[in-house]
Amino acid sequence: MDWKRRQEGVKVLDIKQRKELVYLTFPILEKQTWLAHCFSTRMGGVSEGIYASMNFREDAEDKEENVRENYKRIAAVLGMDVQRFVRSQLVHGNQVHLVTEQDYGEGVVRPASLKGYDGLMTNQPGVTLVATFADCVPLYFADPIHRAIALSHSGWRGTVAQIGKETIQAMKDTFGTKPEQLLVGIGPCICGDCYEVGEEVICEFQKEMDGWDVDGIIQKKENGKYQLDLQKANQKILLQNGVLKEHLFAGDFCTCCNSKYLFSHRATQGRRGNLAAFLSII
Repeated sequence: MDWKRRQEGVKVLDIKQRKELVYLTFPILEKQTWLAHCFSTRMGGVSEGIYASMNFREDAEDKEENVRENYKRIAAVLGMDVQRFVRSQLVHGNQVHLVTEQDYGEGVVRPASLKGYDGLMTNQPGVTLVATFADCVPLYFADPIHRAIALSHSGWRGTVAQIGKETIQAMKDTFGTKPEQLLVGIGPCICGDCYEVGEEVICEFQKEMDGWDVDGIIQKKENGKYQLDLQKANQKILLQNGVLKEHLFAGDFCTCCNSKYLFSHRATQGRRGNLAAFLSII
């Protein structure tokens, strides 16, 4: 496989394989023996066509039984119970939900009635937090002191709304988490070179993030468009809100550059499946 990393010689994510199923992990999170996690690729599932083959997009034409089987295969890799997977219906906002036993199966083995939350958190062993992606930014949070976790979805709107900041605050309020003790992984997402946006998006960034040093985050092009680096923007938000640089691990795979292996909305003009991030307390 000819994966393209953001920087040659810099390795943040490991590529793992179990039979046909290929997935990604953060070595720093694998060292936490109380956690299980992964990020899916396109490989190892049963979906077909533009959804081939490990698809988690349910609002599309893929068969429901295919998506369910894909979840079961990931559950086997994690060693977790698919009946305790929890996924919210994303709205590109900044609200965070505390997952409890009553949420088990939401959006995975039963329809998603859990709506309006782009962040999920829990301190309950046995539950697996799930979020889906196809260019947006996955944020993994682990508090090894209080044994609490969170998983958030940060598109450009969620980045403007600073869901990273809101997730940290929610963990502080709920579990007593200290930002400097958090381990945070930023999963595969579209890179700044691949993500061209219009002035209307940049205006939202500038309005909400007045006073930011946007060097390296926003680059204006000769055609009047802009290149936007969501990963760097989220890194900045996390660091500004107390996460230590040595505890922050930014994934080295762009979804668009690696669209052969990862679903990318931008690379396929929307004709694609969804990837998924998974995080659980063993």
